[in-house]
Amino acid sequence: MTTFSRRSMLAAGAALGGMLLGVRPGAAAPIPMRSDTIPLTREEHRVVIVGSGFGGGVSALRLAQAGVPVTVLERGLRWPTGPDAETFPRASAPDKRILWCRSNPNLFGRPLLLEPYAGLIEAVAGENMTALCAAGVGGGSLVYQGMSLQPARDVFDAHFPQELDWSRMDRIHYPRVAAMLRLAEAPDDLVDTENYRVARVFADRVRRAGLPLSKIPMPIDWDFALAELRGEMKPSYTNGDGAMGVNNGGKHSVDVTYIAAAEATGNCRVQTLHEVTEIERASDGRWVVHVRRLDSTGAVAEHKILTTGALILAAGSLNTTRLLVRAGAKGLIPDLPDGLGQGWGTNADRIYVWHDPTAEFGAPQGGPVVYGSKNWQDPRTAHTVVQASIPPLSVDPSSTMLVGYGVSDSRGAFTYDAARDEAVLHWPKDGDRAIQDNHIGPTIARIAGTDGTLLDTNALFPSTWHPLGGAGMGTVCDLNGRVLDQRGLYVLDGALLPGSAAACNPSMTIAAVAERAMDTLVAEDVGTRI
Repeated sequence: MTTFSRRSMLAAGAALGGMLLGVRPGAAAPIPMRSDTIPLTREEHRVVIVGSGFGGGVSALRLAQAGVPVTVLERGLRWPTGPDAETFPRASAPDKRILWCRSNPNLFGRPLLLEPYAGLIEAVAGENMTALCAAGVGGGSLVYQGMSLQPARDVFDAHFPQELDWSRMDRIHYPRVAAMLRLAEAPDDLVDTENYRVARVFADRVRRAGLPLSKIPMPIDWDFALAELRGEMKPSYTNGDGAMGVNNGGKHSVDVTYIAAAEATGNCRVQTLHEVTEIERASDGRWVVHVRRLDSTGAVAEHKILTTGALILAAGSLNTTRLLVRAGAKGLIPDLPDGLGQGWGTNADRIYVWHDPTAEFGAPQGGPVVYGSKNWQDPRTAHTVVQASIPPLSVDPSSTMLVGYGVSDSRGAFTYDAARDEAVLHWPKDGDRAIQDNHIGPTIARIAGTDGTLLDTNALFPSTWHPLGGAGMGTVCDLNGRVLDQRGLYVLDGALLPGSAAACNPSMTIAAVAERAMDTLVAEDVGTRI
């Protein structure tokens, strides 16, 4: 094996800003307050949706199309982009736009010293695990690489309730999501260019290892990447520098698909920099949402109390679950299901730095993702490995990134800490060990071969980009996201999934489950519960 220092490998890994390696617990930034009196505003709404990612975007569009006025609360900013824009922070030059103002500040094992800003990523440190959560209109779709995978039937059926009906979702809901996101695989004329040599090296190594290989559907107009190579735009795709958002546009994220379509109906209003702090059930059965309206530094500009007949929680697995666990522990929502806060999983996420001077990965490395290896033959051990590029560095690191995720039986839980007045994540120290040590790790080692060196970044900083569960279907909610015995309260995001997305990036399944649910909710709940 080639010798390569751990410090050098960590530096190469840290450069991929869209795949932060993890965090260690530390004090979150205090909430800044204005020196003058902060006003309080009260509002009435028909439907309030907390969060604007995949679940929130689907919910907003389908209700708005049904003629229901909806208000979407998003704690982050809008991030409009287009050719040659500099909207997003470049992964090769991270700045304050990366970090949500109240995020845990310790990234890569050391504090990231940035001025407070309503940035893209919040790192939430729990026991033995840190979850990385997005902020901004579009949620995680702003910063995800875009790997849009639909599980195979046998893997889906092994890990999701049979009542979801894979056949129906395969026929209706997954294709509906694919059409909205305009999924496409990277064209061969792009992959054949010098910038995408690393993708071809990965593909060759996968074939040589006797593993399955396929192109990965992505929510991307690849003509933008080709235009970069023609010199018509500054590089963002083709140099791997779009890991924290693609500045040239062409990425079909939720803000420019579902949310834009919802707003076009005239029935959807998105309120940015609106941070939900608490939810409760009023004596009349309606829902009360406590909100801080922020400025871009995170300072509180206004307090709001919103009352609504229907409340849809789509703030992501971590934040939806924390809101509910806190509300239940404080008696703000009596009689929440006993399973609340349980069944939380990491999707068995793993990120490796693969260093191999003999591989000739090339620099720059085009992205975001072209190929993957879907090892789904056994539903009990199914896992996927993809190659993700490193952003441009001053020197060729002879390294790239390998990302894995899969199925796992390990689960964590949230408990309420009264001293901190928050719900805290607890993850077993050896969680996901079986799938990592026996399947994902060996698959990645086969791809890397004997000349390469691998650094398992999650072994150093346990973290996940794909937190799932906490308010799961069948235990806390029904299959359509209705919280059991809580009329007008819904969960439609990753918290609804059972800790795993069946060896896939969860975005497609979160959106497809929400599409399925909204078909039912529009037909049955509009006019009664909504």
